[in-house]
Amino acid sequence: MSSRLLLIAATAATAVALGGCNTVHKNIGQDDPGFGEAAKYDAALQIINPAPVYAEGGAQPGENGDKGAQAVKRYRTDQVKKLETMQTTGTSGSSGSTPR
Repeated sequence: MSSRLLLIAATAATAVALGGCNTVHKNIGQDDPGFGEAAKYDAALQIINPAPVYAEGGAQPGENGDKGAQAVKRYRTDQVKKLETMQTTGTSGSSGSTPR
């Protein structure tokens, strides 16, 4: 009888102790309308261009690597394409003094 009573008491104590571990919350994310905004902002800062425009004839996402294989072949046979140069900023004079 005492072992049965001890088992019931231990089960009840365990149930009471684990009752505080209940993490179910029905309104997760509804507590604060700005919840998660910091993570979204940080991700947006790290994305260079979310909708890139790819050059016609250039490598496209998901291609099978034929263009890459052709580039390696050109590299190995010393027939690499010339780089196209472009100017990204205009020239302007500086308004500061020249360091000496």
